[in-house]
Amino acid sequence: MQTPLPRETIVDVLESRLGEDIVAGLHPAGSYLPPERQLAEGYGVARTTLKHAFGRLIQAGLLETRHGIGTQVRDFARLGGADLLPLLVRHSPDWLDEIFEVRHDVGTLIAERAALRGTEEQLGELAVLLDAVRTAEGGEKAQLADIEVHRSLARATGNRVYALLTNTLFKAYLPMRASFDAPFTDPAAAHRRLSPVVEAVLAHDADSARYAADMYLTETERMMLEGLS
Repeated sequence: MQTPLPRETIVDVLESRLGEDIVAGLHPAGSYLPPERQLAEGYGVARTTLKHAFGRLIQAGLLETRHGIGTQVRDFARLGGADLLPLLVRHSPDWLDEIFEVRHDVGTLIAERAALRGTEEQLGELAVLLDAVRTAEGGEKAQLADIEVHRSLARATGNRVYALLTNTLFKAYLPMRASFDAPFTDPAAAHRRLSPVVEAVLAHDADSARYAADMYLTETERMMLEGLS
């Protein structure tokens, strides 16, 4: 069965186009965007659509509305948040190296903290989700099951910021996940690679969990990047 195509709305498309224009420097940081009517005509959309896209980009930290003055482009490199990562990756894939670095550093810390803090209920959930990687029907489902294991590990730390950061990193990764499927094409092998991490967490062995996560993240990063080339 083919994966359904994403259903993008005109607001989604405009948000992406305007965001990429800002990141590319077409609208430099500190500058004011043209009047709404002019901008809407330039993109071929209604002003209502433009306002909705503005709202999203304001929330993402790319724009700031100054009443009576206009809409200003913010210095996203200085003031932006992690929610901008999906947009930045689409615009410039060289962000991936930095995302992988954070993935490794945060992932090893999460495994360690999950081993120290995970409740029996959380660890039970983790074991079930790990098994779903093994029984997944095909690489795509194994990849999605693997993601749920990492979300569960983040929740098991008891720190909600780790969970939100994990979600943000996956949000940056998901638009390109088809290019990063190399570690998951064989669900049984994907399960074998991930099992030592989960087993160490289930045993409350923080040192072993951190080591296993380091090995897992290093190996899967290598496989993903080789798959890109």
